[in-house]
Amino acid sequence: MKITKLEQMFDVLRNESKKVLVAACANDSHTIGAVHQSREMGLVEGVLVGDKKKIMDICKEEKIDASLYRIVDEPDDASAVARAVALINAGEGDILMKGLVNTDKYMRGILNKESGLMEKKAVLSHVTVLENPNYHKLMIVGDVAIIPLPDLDQKVAITNYLIQTAHALGIEKPKVALLAASETVTAKIPANADAAVITKMAERGQIKGALVDGPLAMDLCIDPESVELKGIVSDVAGDADCILFPNIEAGNVFYKTNTKLANANLGAVVVGARVPAILSSRGDSVEVKMASIALAAMMARGKA
Repeated sequence: MKITKLEQMFDVLRNESKKVLVAACANDSHTIGAVHQSREMGLVEGVLVGDKKKIMDICKEEKIDASLYRIVDEPDDASAVARAVALINAGEGDILMKGLVNTDKYMRGILNKESGLMEKKAVLSHVTVLENPNYHKLMIVGDVAIIPLPDLDQKVAITNYLIQTAHALGIEKPKVALLAASETVTAKIPANADAAVITKMAERGQIKGALVDGPLAMDLCIDPESVELKGIVSDVAGDADCILFPNIEAGNVFYKTNTKLANANLGAVVVGARVPAILSSRGDSVEVKMASIALAAMMARGKA
């Protein structure tokens, strides 16, 4: 099934065996509530790792049946993250989720060379799926949160993550646009030069499973009229499923403009580790948390 709206992920997941989400430092009502609502919707099963007394107290306050969950007692934040990661590595979980813990501690647990979730030479990145009411389909974009200035190898890795995410959403041949300030191929602008190299790599089969083109300015990524006016011949231009950003500033501005000015909804995951990881925030809406958990579960289906 090709997913064209974020809520369609819920329908797919309800009819499948449930992946297990492990919440690290699940010591707050926001995390426990998101896990519980996801379980109630039939998206995942949950494991809560953290201060057991706090977890039990919150469940009682929120009228949540704590017996529905495996609760692992680890009061210390760093130890809770390490224990959650260990459960994943032991095959007892399919998705990692950040609870009430500092992002640095959470990321250190994932990146730990001896006990973390990374394979050698793997690249950790962030993928966002945006549903903008002004665009005719979902937009899968990266990186907006982790890699400040990706080099060519990192851009290739991010491109592959965008493609993998699109495949998880049922898009068989996604169209990947490589964003730059203009469509001109020039060595003077690194983003343009890197985009040209990645495009050629895709043409030669070094990047598979997608149509890839760039450099393309933003109007050429998403607007068919601009493509026609500029006379661009491309299988991707004007109809992109995925957009690779040249740096975190471009990605973050695009992300926040969509959410703050265009009322876009979204789901987001950290990719590149052995399992999808959710980098949740207390400020995230319920819709964003649900969509992020569902997106992680959709991506975990391919890792079975």
